[in-house]
Amino acid sequence: MTLPQRESLAFFDFQALYARQLPRLQACLQYAYERSPFYREKFQQAGIKPKEIQSLADFAHLPFTTKAELRAGYPLELMAAPEEEVVRIHSSSGTTGKPVIIPYTRQDVEVWTEMMVRCLKMAGVKRHDRVQITPGYGLWTAGIGFQAGVERLGAMAVPTGPGNTPKQIEMMLDLKTTVLIGTSSYGLLLAEEVNKRGLRDKIALRIGIFGSERWSEKMRRFIAEGLGIETFDIYGLTEVYGPGIAIDCPYHLGLHYWSDHLFFEIIDPEKGTPLPPGEEGELVITTLTKEGLPLIRYRTHDLTRLLPFVCPCGSPFPLIDRIKGRTDDRIKIRGVNIYPGQLDEVLREVEGTGSEYQVILTREGVRDKMLIKIEGLPGYEPERVAESCRQAVKSRIGVTVEVEVVPLGSLPRSEKKTKRIFDYRED
Repeated sequence: MTLPQRESLAFFDFQALYARQLPRLQACLQYAYERSPFYREKFQQAGIKPKEIQSLADFAHLPFTTKAELRAGYPLELMAAPEEEVVRIHSSSGTTGKPVIIPYTRQDVEVWTEMMVRCLKMAGVKRHDRVQITPGYGLWTAGIGFQAGVERLGAMAVPTGPGNTPKQIEMMLDLKTTVLIGTSSYGLLLAEEVNKRGLRDKIALRIGIFGSERWSEKMRRFIAEGLGIETFDIYGLTEVYGPGIAIDCPYHLGLHYWSDHLFFEIIDPEKGTPLPPGEEGELVITTLTKEGLPLIRYRTHDLTRLLPFVCPCGSPFPLIDRIKGRTDDRIKIRGVNIYPGQLDEVLREVEGTGSEYQVILTREGVRDKMLIKIEGLPGYEPERVAESCRQAVKSRIGVTVEVEVVPLGSLPRSEKKTKRIFDYRED
């Protein structure tokens, strides 16, 4: 498929979209005001009543919702639906504090399942496919979310869950799996293991759907070439249903999001003010139809932008750019702010580098030091690759770094998410 240039595409009419979304937005605000003591108090403190929200300009005056507020409502103090209507709960990992517990009504589960079906169809999954689901089950949203979508679509779910790579490959071979679902880190690990065992021509995979973490275009290419598949980037977060709220289509120009159930805004991360389509900032999500725990202006901390063009795939749903990083992943070194997504973009253009790298931050006296360990490809001179990386980072980002090129495959692989930033500086 020949991909069109973004600049040549027709303009997407966001104003017409907002006009269609406004009635649902107003209904969501009224529901939250009537059903959620948490939101009723927030509105009252802001001096705003839902009926006063008659435009998006009015909506922008509503306060944001933060993850800290959701944590403070642990376990179910923020539940907006009667308990007899709640059929399931899911939870965040809680690795950085108290976990967030999200209640789901039957309608919430149905809406989420339907969004997941849309994602699978957009990626080209058919009823005859055999779909290997490697994310975790249990309180985490991923495994059960994908399974519900696969079963609703009518494809065959192979719920292997995480880990046990030899067993994963055995099932992939014996069941002739055609669709692989997982984190991008695990997709890379499986691609390398399949090729190491000489099984590349024996697997039947054709599609890979990966999410749960930001991944670079270079990593995408390594996975696609290693498994002989087309890859799709799926987006979601536990607080907003889970994975399945956005995905890219075969044109891979951005991620379509389901605007009949979700209202997306982009704001300036520092000022909190709305940004127009095309400008990069922090994604803020309002759920339009969620019952168990509706979210109004929820700050995701994910960095992206609304893409102001119509996708040639024909989908009526708008696009966001692929996630570039998180506002709380920002590295500050010698007065320069750096996001991991910036490093991805710079390093992917350096010839002779793999997709995997680590950033090690240390301090000697009063001076911060940044070391990038990056895997080199066979056949390239490590010192020359290192110097190219140093020059690229200096010219594009503006900081001087040390670079160490290590053998391909020597950096840790993960069955979940890969940690790439290690900050050993003392505050």
